[in-house]
Amino acid sequence: MTAPATPITHVPVLADLIPAGSRQRARVRDVLLTLAGTAFITIAGYIVIPLWFTPVPISLATFAVLLTGAALGPLRGGASAGLYLAIGLVGVPLFANGSSGWAFSSFGYILGYVAAALLVGILARRRADRNVWLTLGLAALGSLVIYACGMPWLAAFLGVDLSTALALGVVPFLIGDAIKIAAVTALLPATWHVLDRTRR
Repeated sequence: MTAPATPITHVPVLADLIPAGSRQRARVRDVLLTLAGTAFITIAGYIVIPLWFTPVPISLATFAVLLTGAALGPLRGGASAGLYLAIGLVGVPLFANGSSGWAFSSFGYILGYVAAALLVGILARRRADRNVWLTLGLAALGSLVIYACGMPWLAAFLGVDLSTALALGVVPFLIGDAIKIAAVTALLPATWHVLDRTRR
């Protein structure tokens, strides 16, 4: 007779390993982790390299979103990215280059952050952040979601076709995103490996 499978919602992500104790303390922990995720995305988003041939800058925010979603899980990770989006929308200059609001060419990528954090968090709940190849897929899918949201917005905002948007908003960032994906792929399984050895 086989043991019942662990429900996906009970599969821990990295943040779940932080002890909380009571339910009230767990709620406080979750709020603090969500705020920390938003702060991480914000700080990473300020690290930018502008490119002269495209209005979309190179940013570390994508890296932060992938890590936040995987480490915090879908609810806290998605809330972190959603809070980042909401605060920037109301005028606080959280976005790259101190921008805010929605009327700029790379805003679609920020919408994609929320979807990517949710997706990556869901995959992490399915243990996809504990194996190098699965983590590679997790990070690649998260990046694709960000592109899928960002490129149509870029095309509409600039009034260009999708092929031009691809040349402006995807192709210049493939090498950088491959490096970010590789970093996420190295960090997450290595962290789980260290934690598993420590707990033994």
